[in-house]
Amino acid sequence: MSSPTELRAYALHCLLENDPGVKVTAVAAMAEASRAGGCGLDPASVIVPAGAIPGRPDKPDLVPPLSVGRRSMATVEGRAMLIHALAHIEFNAVNLALDALWRFPGLPLEYYIDWLRVAAEEATHFAMLAAHLETLGYRYGDFPAHDSLWEMVGKTTEDVLARMALVPRTLEARGLDAIPPLRAKLAQAGDRDAAAILDIILRDEIGHVEIGNRWYNYLCQQRGLEPRATYAELAVRYKAPTPRGPFNIDARLKAGFTEEEVRAL
Repeated sequence: MSSPTELRAYALHCLLENDPGVKVTAVAAMAEASRAGGCGLDPASVIVPAGAIPGRPDKPDLVPPLSVGRRSMATVEGRAMLIHALAHIEFNAVNLALDALWRFPGLPLEYYIDWLRVAAEEATHFAMLAAHLETLGYRYGDFPAHDSLWEMVGKTTEDVLARMALVPRTLEARGLDAIPPLRAKLAQAGDRDAAAILDIILRDEIGHVEIGNRWYNYLCQQRGLEPRATYAELAVRYKAPTPRGPFNIDARLKAGFTEEEVRAL
């Protein structure tokens, strides 16, 4: 089937794809089509999904977070389990970026270009982690995983403001704090390739959280809302997880959090 030529329709086309490798290739093709001017935005288009959202493979099995096993970093299996967990996060991040791109109409063109960039970079992250996982003798889907990130995406389908507040500004921002210690563990275990991949992911994730912050503040301004008070109300309403330290203050500031927000952590 030919790919759509309207940007939001193309994003939905990618979102519905079940096969991770095909999804990664499709997202790269969408980004290239957009750069080449062959995939534009039609504000009048009405886009209806024809399939389950998100598209994903039968494996990994999805289990509660506490049921996802852990092993020592001193073993290949232990490192593989960690890489697999990170790959699953990045696969979900591809889907959440695609969902943010197609689901919410009527926003400035720059919003869609920003989330296209996020989708393309998350797809690259997933591809790098999945390829590294194979060097360890495993494949994506070999271990169980949890679905916490996508669950918040599902809760915020009706309001782009809530989506920006609670997915990039909350759940993805946790990655800014989590990546440095995970990188240190992998480096200490001698997995320099995995550590280098996490360096790339942290660099890009700062930009992704900044995109979430920027559009959250834009939407607050458009609706005449005070950002900090609105965020507090949304966090309670949607039962968002409370941020826990230690925090990567430098990365959070680069990602657009204010000094006041960082101090409040």
